[in-house]
Amino acid sequence: MSSFDTANERVGQIAAHLAKAGSSLTDKVCIVTGANSIKGIGRATVYALAKRGPKVIFATDLRGENLEELARDIEMRYPNVACIARAFDAASTEGVTNIVAEAMEMFGRLDVYFANAGMSLPRVRLEDADESSFMEVVRVNSLSAFLALKIAGKAMEETGKGGKEMSGGSIICTASVAGIRSGAGPPEYSAAKSAVINLCQTSAYQYAGTNVRTNAICPGIIETGMTVKTFDYAKSRGSSNKIGQLNPTRRYAVPSEVAAVVAFLASEEASYINGQAIAVDGGLSASLPVVPGRFM
Repeated sequence: MSSFDTANERVGQIAAHLAKAGSSLTDKVCIVTGANSIKGIGRATVYALAKRGPKVIFATDLRGENLEELARDIEMRYPNVACIARAFDAASTEGVTNIVAEAMEMFGRLDVYFANAGMSLPRVRLEDADESSFMEVVRVNSLSAFLALKIAGKAMEETGKGGKEMSGGSIICTASVAGIRSGAGPPEYSAAKSAVINLCQTSAYQYAGTNVRTNAICPGIIETGMTVKTFDYAKSRGSSNKIGQLNPTRRYAVPSEVAAVVAFLASEEASYINGQAIAVDGGLSASLPVVPGRFM
């Protein structure tokens, strides 16, 4: 069989699978990291995924004080969706291996992994940054994505259990507009998020032919637990209305707006989106910064 015939056969298989599965997450097994923050993208994504009716969502974080409450609320709102709370380090080989193994042992499959765990440090000039802080930011932001892509991706290739008939899955990693353009974050954070983007692009080719898709989302300014100090400071000065004014949408985002994009990428509606860095930034990365009133 020629490579052309093989490709045609693969397309036919995927088309038939999509027609059968529809556009939801029915029967899918999902893992979300970084879901503990009340105002976080991870928590909002658990809700966004639950709306699409997966079999189960593992809601995870390094800290877990809010996870049990989240799991209970999900199961109350969506009785057909199981939500399992787990605390583990998403930047640890052991932690990622264990959570993926648990999903495979319990349900026989893994379909969605949202690598959302991340951190940032107070802004400092390059000359004031040190090696230990740089490496910690890279560990949490970049290593966690690397481990997700390596370990979860391999599990997504497994078939024959849990009703999974063909190889495939969706890994979404949280990068940032800071990984696309300079000026949106401090050096170590920007470098770490740029690495996340490249890892997703490289992994798309590593998993070529397996139907495992790897994409990065790149939020702009958004009100989360990580940015609470920025928002609180602006509110104390009465200038919160100025946050996000440099993007053409002229406002900041809320977590649910990013979560909606993640849920789309997780679903089979996004079956032909692979290896991309998708900016959810109100248009900020579309151009050089424009000062309102100056060049408009």
